[in-house]
Amino acid sequence: MKKIQSIYRRLALLALLAMAASMHAQINTDQVVNIGRNALYFEDYILAIQYFNQAIKAKPFLAEPYFYRSVAKISLEDYSGAEQDAGMAIERNPFIVDAYQVRGVARQNMGYFKEAVEDYDAGLNLMPEDKNMLMNRAVCEVELKNYDEARSTFERLLHLDRRNDRAYIGLAQMCLAEKDTTAALENLNKSIALSKNNAPAYVMRAEIATRSRHDFESAVADMDSAILLEPRYAGYFINRAYMKYNIDDYFGAMADYDYALGLDPNSIEAHFNRGLLRAEVGDNNKAISDFSFVLKKNPSNFMALYNRALLHMRTGQFREAVQDFTAILKKYPNFEAGYMARGEAKRRMGDNKGSEADMEKAMSIFRRNKTHVSHFNPAEIEATAAIKKAEQRALEGGKDEPETAEEIMDRFNTLLTVNDRDPVKPEYANRQRGHIQNDNIEVEPMPMFMLSYYAKDNKLNGNTYYVREIGDVNESKLLPGTLTLVNGEPQLGEEEIQRHFANIEYYNSLLAGAKPRSIDHFARGVDYLLVKNPDAAIADADAAIALSSQFMLAYFLRADAHYMQYRMAQALDATSSELLAGAPDAKSQAMLRQRQDVTTLDLMMADLDQALKLSPKNVYAHYNKGNVYMLQGDFTSAISCYTTAIELKPDLAEAYYNRGLMYLRMGNKNMGVADLSKAGELGVLPSYNVLKRMSR
Repeated sequence: MKKIQSIYRRLALLALLAMAASMHAQINTDQVVNIGRNALYFEDYILAIQYFNQAIKAKPFLAEPYFYRSVAKISLEDYSGAEQDAGMAIERNPFIVDAYQVRGVARQNMGYFKEAVEDYDAGLNLMPEDKNMLMNRAVCEVELKNYDEARSTFERLLHLDRRNDRAYIGLAQMCLAEKDTTAALENLNKSIALSKNNAPAYVMRAEIATRSRHDFESAVADMDSAILLEPRYAGYFINRAYMKYNIDDYFGAMADYDYALGLDPNSIEAHFNRGLLRAEVGDNNKAISDFSFVLKKNPSNFMALYNRALLHMRTGQFREAVQDFTAILKKYPNFEAGYMARGEAKRRMGDNKGSEADMEKAMSIFRRNKTHVSHFNPAEIEATAAIKKAEQRALEGGKDEPETAEEIMDRFNTLLTVNDRDPVKPEYANRQRGHIQNDNIEVEPMPMFMLSYYAKDNKLNGNTYYVREIGDVNESKLLPGTLTLVNGEPQLGEEEIQRHFANIEYYNSLLAGAKPRSIDHFARGVDYLLVKNPDAAIADADAAIALSSQFMLAYFLRADAHYMQYRMAQALDATSSELLAGAPDAKSQAMLRQRQDVTTLDLMMADLDQALKLSPKNVYAHYNKGNVYMLQGDFTSAISCYTTAIELKPDLAEAYYNRGLMYLRMGNKNMGVADLSKAGELGVLPSYNVLKRMSR
């Protein structure tokens, strides 16, 4: 059912994009909007957004740039941002019919079905025969369980177009919601008779055959037809694998799971189901691998944990079994068989004391319950809870319960901790077209702003990073290049590195033979920073500050150098931790490194505070302070610093992105989504991937 609904939404969106690409604005707009529309037509959504940003900035009273930007955002699955932009377009011109449809589609995808119906009604008042809005409106009424209203809307649509095969699919969906499978089948057969190329109809008919009649043979035949029409959708292969399993075609089921994972390597459903099948046929180690993948993606998946624990016992991996059963017993502390299994694993490892403790714990539970047999099965509890949750969700029209702050934090932290096993990672600098929200990326904050001579060309929004003090020092012509700020550490080539070493030699001779000047130490410090020598950069910053305590950029330089020290220490710690693991003083060494990291962060904070004392409106110092607070784990203070930076520079995309991540870390999904949407609008491409992965 959920797949069918997503098909509706996708088809509606495709139709909407086609209209948006061909629609001509009713009022004159400048060339920027026309170029943006062309970019939209060619699916350059990110580039299109930047053009519409320019138009909005120049003429904020125009409706069309907001409308077209909403279309671009909805194509990137930024539904919150699309809803907001479509609303802005409607405020400026309430007669743009498609703006109501964009906002309706955005709200429908976010589960706001009542509000979506209101938008479709407003659009239909202006264009009563719009088939897409009629279809979407009817689907929303089904979700709201307003079946009479939905039936009336479907009939209105079929009166306009008797051969509308999608309308019959919608009627079938409504009949299923009313538990009338006979009528649902009749409507599906009508849809297929009208269009043999209708994959959703075959899928729904296969679902009815599976659930209502247990006719797995015909279900497989229908899934075969759907796969021929849409061979790149992994979910179809997962469904067909389940059907094949039920006709004892284990080989075919395994082949389908494998193929599904070839299409979507990160599919939790495919890994979990393949793990169950592998365990059943005795391929235990590969089954463990599948369950481990599921647990990396979703550490709270109890069924994967339970199955893996049993498989670890079966394969003699007792240390791993102990770890799994410990996690199980943390959730179910009265699971007698769990203590017995863990006790047996400990005995096999030679931990007789631990084994006896677990066995005694199990016996005490038996005595308390006055039984000698374990009747407690957490797997059954979890399965029953999952069924009840699914039933409740069905009763509520398919809507999920609102996520708690803890669930949001857990899901976001999972994005941060799962390692991407794909050896080929797309480069965002070379990936700015199309549906970039589907790219697989690591979720990490935007880095510090660093002093540099190498400005990064932001091809999307053309933003430059400027503070008055940098302009002043550049006008003095006392530096070997034009100083600027960049977000992150620039990567230099061999020729550039040699140039900076030559600069260092020049300043060595200059400072040795003349009265030292603060600017000369600062200049050499920047060169040292660029060739990754933070210790020397700090020494020069110290000297510059000693000669001129009001030299704000010297404090900024020293903070950058301390940050580089911190990054280098983290990298060294990551590579040496395994080597030190067996050393006698490993614990003390780890504590020493931790204290050094804390000290480095404190020094960074002190320098940034001094820079802000000398230049209170230095937006980049506020931003960098936010990053330091983030590294210290003080997310509330980090948010405060990013907020100040945004107040000073409302188009600082990096601050929106990092603040959005901090909100998600703290479980505030609404604020996090709003900030990520804004960051994406301003050109931070990973925003759309995080938005997609955090959507339910």
